[in-house]
Amino acid sequence: MRRTSLISTCVAGAAALCAGLTLAAPAQAAAPAAHQNWVSTGTGMTSGVSGMVVTGRHGDRIRALVVRDNKKPGENRLARTEYVPGKTAHVEPLDWRGDDLPVDLEAIDRVPGHPGSYVAVASAGTGYRIDVEGRTARVRDTFTLPGLGEDDNVENFALSARDGKLVAVWADRGQDSRPATVYAARASFTGDDTGFGAVTRRTLRTPYPTTHVRHASDLKITESGRLLVSAASDPGDDGPFASAVLDAGRVHAGADGTVSLHIAGSPRVLGTFEGHKVEALSCLPHSRWGVLGTDDENAGGALRTARFCTR
Repeated sequence: MRRTSLISTCVAGAAALCAGLTLAAPAQAAAPAAHQNWVSTGTGMTSGVSGMVVTGRHGDRIRALVVRDNKKPGENRLARTEYVPGKTAHVEPLDWRGDDLPVDLEAIDRVPGHPGSYVAVASAGTGYRIDVEGRTARVRDTFTLPGLGEDDNVENFALSARDGKLVAVWADRGQDSRPATVYAARASFTGDDTGFGAVTRRTLRTPYPTTHVRHASDLKITESGRLLVSAASDPGDDGPFASAVLDAGRVHAGADGTVSLHIAGSPRVLGTFEGHKVEALSCLPHSRWGVLGTDDENAGGALRTARFCTR
C-alpha cells in the first residue's frame, strides 16, 4: 500500500537517543547532524515499516517488532529489529505460521499481560493474534474489527490496560478532505478467542501535512491514556513525503465498562518530519522518547528516535 522537529535535547548519559523534532514556533535551532540520522531498514518497496512495537531496550540498543504491508507470497510480513539510534538497524525476518498469509499488514501492538503475544492488523480490518517465539510468529486467532465503514482503510491499532480494563483503539486513515475515523472499544482476549464491546467513534483531522493527506497513519496509547497519532503526506511511490506526530486526544475506560474517546478539534503538533512517510510509532517504556518508522515506498524504510511521547 502506498501510502523536522522539537529542538534537539539530549538525555543525560544517553546521547544516542538524541533526535531532532521541528517546532511549530518561528524560532528554530538546528540539531547536530548526527542526531538527525534516519537508519535504513532496507531499500525498495518491500522493506518499509508500516507498524511497530518496541519490545525491549538494552543500553543504546532498542528491540522492536515491525510489520510490513507486503502482499505477494515470499515477501516478508513481520520482522524483529535491533536498532541503535543514529547508527544501525539489524533486521531479522520472522516466519509467519497460520492458515493464510496476511495481505497488507499495517499495525502491531502487544497484548498487555500476555508476554510474547501481539495483535497485528491488516488494512481491510482483519486482525491476527500472534505468539512470537524465536524466529516464528504463530497465529492463535483471527478476527475482524467491528464497526468499520465501507470505505475504511485501517492503518493503526493499539491496546492499553486502562483502569483495570483492556481498551483497543483503531482508525481508518482518512484521505484529504475525508477525516480519519477513530474507533475505541473494550477488548477481551480469552484463550484463543477475541471479543469487543460497544464501539465509540470520533473523527480526526491533522493540521499538518496539508496535501495528499493520510490523517492517521499510526496510533499508540501512552501510559496516561493520551493518543499519539502520526499523519503523513503520500503523493506517490517517489514522494516527496512529509509527516507529523500529533497529541490527538485521550481514551478512558469507565467503571461500567464503557469507553470514552476524546479527539481534539485542533490536535497539537509535536513534531514534523520532511522527506519521510511515518507509518509507525512506539514509545520507550517510562520515557518521553520513542521510535518512528517509515514506509518510503521505492526508497525503502527507516527508523529514528525522537522525543514525542507525552505522559
